[in-house]
Amino acid sequence: MIRRNRILRTTPAIRAMVAETILKPSDFIAPLFITEGEHVKEEISSMPGYFRYSLDGTVKEAKELWSMGIKSVLLFIKCPDELKDNKGTEAVNPNGLMQRAIKAIKNAIPEMVVMTDVALDPYSSYGHDGIVEGETIVNDATVEVLARMSVSHAEAGADIVAPSDMMDGRILAIRTALEQSNLTDTGIMAYSAKYASCFYGPFRDALDSAPGFGDKKTYQMDYANSREAIKETLIDIEEGADIVMVKPALAYLDIIRIIKERTTVPVSAYHVSGEYAMVKAAAKMGWLDENKAILEIMTSIKRSGADLIATYFAKDAVRLL
Repeated sequence: MIRRNRILRTTPAIRAMVAETILKPSDFIAPLFITEGEHVKEEISSMPGYFRYSLDGTVKEAKELWSMGIKSVLLFIKCPDELKDNKGTEAVNPNGLMQRAIKAIKNAIPEMVVMTDVALDPYSSYGHDGIVEGETIVNDATVEVLARMSVSHAEAGADIVAPSDMMDGRILAIRTALEQSNLTDTGIMAYSAKYASCFYGPFRDALDSAPGFGDKKTYQMDYANSREAIKETLIDIEEGADIVMVKPALAYLDIIRIIKERTTVPVSAYHVSGEYAMVKAAAKMGWLDENKAILEIMTSIKRSGADLIATYFAKDAVRLL
């Protein structure tokens, strides 16, 4: 033999020296679930070890994340039922929970990159990402509200708004609204390739945002398609997206790779609630080593081409690193 490939696997030091994919704390985006009240810390039953926090706990959690080297958080709020409607009224409330959360985190940790979810499902009496007429989720009226919602988040101090709704034309509308409001430093992380997936179930438990009728297949993408992801992503970039996202991550590594190869903007991936819950459940049964699984999964997502990874394992991954 003249080639012995195992030489470069001989010791941990050699393996580390030639590793092609390196995880670091700033790769991670930590999602935070926020609820009303004080001193609230509620474990999400379908996401063991993950919690909804009131504002005081949210700020404390954000400070811990920052101290660990995690530079960005992605905010989601649990809207009280009495404030939900079919117009997104609470979504654009300048004193709403999202707006107060943004201000609280930026006041406590000005350097933290605060990203905000932009979609109507947490605020909708129907649990859909847009305004409902009959049994149709209407596009253009929804986009108007999403643009106003994005401006409201930016005015509160959000660094990056993250539209997750998959309505057509919303990136251009949001970018235009931000420009017209002189909010020119606010970025957009577009959920460009968001698939209609079964892996979102625990997230909907966390925010009580499951659709009240039907499903989301008329606006989220068919998981059978990959070329469609390229089309959607390129349109979002043309319309002004600064970062694009593939969601979910683990079952869509091929999509992350395709998007990475076809674009020049940063690519993020969302390791979603169902993907998190599967690891937790298997580990509880003793079927796999949770810590090893976390690092292997996160490495695979980055290896596929993701520059940023939104994951409920962010703190665990950094501790393991």
